[in-house]
Amino acid sequence: MKKILIANRGEIARRIIHTAHRMGIATVAVYSDPDANALHVREATQAIALGGASSADTYLRTDKLLAAARATGADAVHPGYGFLSENADVAQAVVDAGLTWIGPPPAAIRALGSKAGTKALAAVHGVPCLPGYAGDDQSDERFAQEAARIGYPAMVKAVAGGGGRGMRLVTDAAQLPAALASARSEALAGFGCGDLLIERALLQPRHVEVQIFADAHGACIHLGERDCSVQRRHQKIIEESPSPAVGAALRERMGACAVALAQAVGYVGAGTVEFLLDGNDGDDAATSQAAKDPRPATAGAPSPASAGAPFFLMEMNTRLQVEHPVTEALTGLDLVAWQIRIARGEPLPITQSQVDLQGHAIEVRLCAEDAHFRPHTGSVLHFSAPAATAFERAAQGALRFDHALEEGAEVSPHYDAMLGKLIVHAPTRAEAIDALVRALNATRVLGLPTNRAFLAACLQHPAFRGGQALVPFLAEHAAGLQDLLLKEELLALVPCAVAAIFASNSPTPASASLPCSLARPLRLRHQGTVLPLSVRELGAGRLQVERAQPASASPGSMETITTTTTVQLTPQPGGAVRATGQGGDAPVADHTVHAVPVGRLRWHWQTGGVDGWVEDASWEPAARAGAAGGATELRAPFNGKVVALPVAAGQALAAGDTVVVIESMKLEHSLACPVAATVAELLVAPGQQVAPGQVLVRFAPALPGGPA
Repeated sequence: MKKILIANRGEIARRIIHTAHRMGIATVAVYSDPDANALHVREATQAIALGGASSADTYLRTDKLLAAARATGADAVHPGYGFLSENADVAQAVVDAGLTWIGPPPAAIRALGSKAGTKALAAVHGVPCLPGYAGDDQSDERFAQEAARIGYPAMVKAVAGGGGRGMRLVTDAAQLPAALASARSEALAGFGCGDLLIERALLQPRHVEVQIFADAHGACIHLGERDCSVQRRHQKIIEESPSPAVGAALRERMGACAVALAQAVGYVGAGTVEFLLDGNDGDDAATSQAAKDPRPATAGAPSPASAGAPFFLMEMNTRLQVEHPVTEALTGLDLVAWQIRIARGEPLPITQSQVDLQGHAIEVRLCAEDAHFRPHTGSVLHFSAPAATAFERAAQGALRFDHALEEGAEVSPHYDAMLGKLIVHAPTRAEAIDALVRALNATRVLGLPTNRAFLAACLQHPAFRGGQALVPFLAEHAAGLQDLLLKEELLALVPCAVAAIFASNSPTPASASLPCSLARPLRLRHQGTVLPLSVRELGAGRLQVERAQPASASPGSMETITTTTTVQLTPQPGGAVRATGQGGDAPVADHTVHAVPVGRLRWHWQTGGVDGWVEDASWEPAARAGAAGGATELRAPFNGKVVALPVAAGQALAAGDTVVVIESMKLEHSLACPVAATVAELLVAPGQQVAPGQVLVRFAPALPGGPA
């Protein structure tokens, strides 16, 4: 194996490139038009254009990938994850072309590529599964019958693919038709297959997966588990190992089931078997079962694990996982190097008894989305990674940041929202959490919203710190976490926002600015609310900021209270500004602010774990500046394609009714009517691409007698 073509992009392409180069193997990067200047393109030995922008025209085109391999003399293909990594036909086409496929055999992918097929295989080999239906009859009527049989709540899932796409929780029969239609649409768009299955839903589960590795000589081992319970939209955002609910006994039993499933299909390479663990039962249930049946759970005898087990099979992913660095941190192994060596026919380098799991590792996925999980596109205007030296005080903590970020990088709507992954390994779970929070607070990504601050808030939540975060964690706590972020942002807002504006507008350093006796009126819009300020430049980088606030929350009250804050701006290395604010008897607010202008009158700033967005509304009419948007129109919150428009002009809507469904970054998002209203005008059609801020629908007041 002398040259590997990497059929992927972004951080995973870079990850594979770095390992291949360390092994003395040349690499070929492929790229779409939006990725022409991407980091993975520049770091590979060679790069070749695929021509086109969307996934369907580029990274999902087998013919283009094989042509690129022929043109560059590549003798192997690594698919990474996502895209074509679990497509058995693609794996077969690579093998038929005389190339080495760095992944499982096509037959194994085919056997395990369908959730329905995997569950049928699991039943034969004693791997526990939830009751459900995955038959050929895909009619709504049949699903209704099966849902009634297995009972609600039920989970609808796409048979193909993964990543949370095509999954819908259904709590009663009335929700089933809409869930089936939505899941089919998303599955068809994401995987080219709209087939579904339905199974009984666990409402308080953990999502725990087991990493396995097999060679072509019949050996198969597992490398422990990862807990992936913190998810939004059925997609993981925090992964850790070991799981807080899994000890040695349960790990052995889950590992035995995972290995048995892999060996049943002659598996070779890296794979992950995903389970649902029944709430916090964990080792208590496993220990109880072990007392009833003391026989050891081995790869050849998984049946003891399946009898009364607290875990149930979800699926098997026949590829490397996004979260594989967590396992690498615990084991000290390079799983990409293992993939390459096994693809060359080498045996596994260690046995099960030699697997040594040390310490605790946690990974978070940094995504281009806001705290409400809405994806965003745009340009990265400033980026700086946390320095490893910042973690030397942590007890032997180690930081890793897998990403494809740089200043000027474009985040497009054609691919998913993940920007990178921060991974910390430390001796204990508490140390890993603390080090990862520090890493997030020291990460700077400016120009578009990210979930950086939200991830840090999740890590510090008492439920997560206590090891009690189950799959419903975000559904139960997201609103409180979002409120917390807003409160922290408001506390830092005035000095940081003023620092951002004056520092980015000033042609000279703040310390050299001259005093000005005239106060400048400044109206800043934040979260739809306008803050009226008055700013006087005192010289030497000092600003006096006055803010008028209502003295009473009573409606109609005209009395105001003026608060005065003095802000000292001091330039810092790397383009930052230190903003020190003091107001009367108030404590000193000291912030190091990184800021960039986004457009002409809008700024994005960060300080520590806080992200802020403000607009200068000083030149707008007062009525417009004070408005929060109203309910007269619905605008697109991000780039995307309209896939459904389930309303008509003149239709009366209740607050919360779905008006438009937009597909962006491989997921469907429903936009709702904010208040009871009547549809006055539809300005878009299904299939149409829309941009952020574009008006989609206009509303009129609700008709008398319409929905409340």
